[in-house]
Amino acid sequence: MKRRMAREKALQVLFSIDQSDFDAEESMKYIIEDESDDFLIRIVHGVVNHQQEIDKKISQHLEKWSLQRLAAVERTLLRIATYELFYDKDAPENVVINEAIEIAHVFGDDHSGKFINGVLSKMLRGN
Repeated sequence: MKRRMAREKALQVLFSIDQSDFDAEESMKYIIEDESDDFLIRIVHGVVNHQQEIDKKISQHLEKWSLQRLAAVERTLLRIATYELFYDKDAPENVVINEAIEIAHVFGDDHSGKFINGVLSKMLRGN
């Protein structure tokens, strides 16, 4: 599975966890079915295992917004990208940000990509 597809599947799994009582294993079972991908599994478990720290880092870079007030797609994409940028560090920063923006254009609304870019850029600058 290509990394873009793995990120999209991770978005779906983590979105499902965020919006329901499913745990990571249940969500992966329903969403990825027979597909097994180490990168996808690493993202899902990484976000779940570090979610409190990730959410705190995201919240510190939101202006006039709370994490819970964000659209679920944007919140989940920010969690994935934050995990990749600060915990996984397997892909270059610009690739992680560009992928998050592109996925936001597919799954979010017209402004999601710009919003994701702004938050992640602020995070990297440490502002």
